[in-house]
Amino acid sequence: MSAPLAPSPDRLQVNLDRLTGMDLAGVGALWRKVFGRAPPPGLSRALLVRALAYRIQENALGGLDRVTARALDRMAAGEGGSVIPLPGPGTTPGTLLVREWEGNFHRVMVLEEGFAWNGQSFESLSKVARAITGTNWNGPRFFGLRQKGNVTGSSDRRIG
Repeated sequence: MSAPLAPSPDRLQVNLDRLTGMDLAGVGALWRKVFGRAPPPGLSRALLVRALAYRIQENALGGLDRVTARALDRMAAGEGGSVIPLPGPGTTPGTLLVREWEGNFHRVMVLEEGFAWNGQSFESLSKVARAITGTNWNGPRFFGLRQKGNVTGSSDRRIG
């Protein structure tokens, strides 16, 4: 991979495709080039690839905004962080929901009317969750927007 960090959104997919095709030695070499040190011992190839993919996307598209980065830093330090209720039962259009299921990451985009996943549109998060798992789920609960056992109403949350 001649350009490890995608210089523009145009080259992003090409660089990500190259990354996913690399063997462990290639991933390790790219890690050293990108981060300036050897990869942490004990991390799987899959985790190294995910971290590198994030960095490549971050360099091409921009990283977290300052408010989000600070909130994550506070949470990592054990100081908690602000949790802002979502406006209503769903999420705002443009929100990207990510859920790991059986070793695969699934990304769902919230649309004006419904949700998009895997090139298809769905009218509810529950239908997306069913398509992913093959079983019935409460969609907001499956995507971590609602805690199990909530009886007082919506507990949908977003990190702010």
